[in-house]
Amino acid sequence: MPDTNQALIQLRDVTKVYLMGTQEVRAMDGITLDVFRNEYVAVMGPSGSGKSTMMNIIGCLDTPTGGSYTLNGADVGDMDDDELAIIRNREIGFVFQTFNLLPRVTCLQNVELPLIYSGMRKRDRQERASDVLRDVGLGDRIDHKPNELSGGQRQRVAVARALVTDPALILADEPTGNLDTKTGEEIMWLFEQLYRRGNTLIVVTHEEDIAQHARRIIRLRDGVIESDVPVANPALADQPMAAEAA
Repeated sequence: MPDTNQALIQLRDVTKVYLMGTQEVRAMDGITLDVFRNEYVAVMGPSGSGKSTMMNIIGCLDTPTGGSYTLNGADVGDMDDDELAIIRNREIGFVFQTFNLLPRVTCLQNVELPLIYSGMRKRDRQERASDVLRDVGLGDRIDHKPNELSGGQRQRVAVARALVTDPALILADEPTGNLDTKTGEEIMWLFEQLYRRGNTLIVVTHEEDIAQHARRIIRLRDGVIESDVPVANPALADQPMAAEAA
């Protein structure tokens, strides 16, 4: 395994405490964790286990109460809101269960949105967004709006938007939750190809069959890591890449 200093994600004794009235809830209770570049990790746990809190902290949507979080060499705990927004845009690609697409604009415009925030010129960002849409199999849907697409196609647009800034990390929250089984498998096959191309993926899920696509499963309970083990026989691992199969 690579040296710890090369970890993409480093959580050290991270706590997150919420006050519910007069009661203190420790959503994360001293978690220490490393995730390395080009790892494919699933995070699982029952409701209230802390997986959503962990996702929010890793995604720089929230900050720890205690401990430290380093992402790609940067100490997230020292950042203000503006700096957190910048690191979210540059370093993290988000894929959500509900797609979170803008309904009145095209696929191309949805995908180029993060590039607008980064200040890229219009021609350059349209070219980049078009390239990524082709990469996820939607080259013929560039000018379509979300309501003209199937659920699986909408999620592919969301994946393209996550990839367009070439982030260090893809963070997916229940990415197949609104999809039927067949379409969900297609999205997981897309994730498999992203992993094989060198992307780092963290998938938060409550579905065991989805977690089995990853190479490592972290299980949370009551704000602590209950287990952290490799996947013995990952789903799709023995299948050729799309280009290889053609």
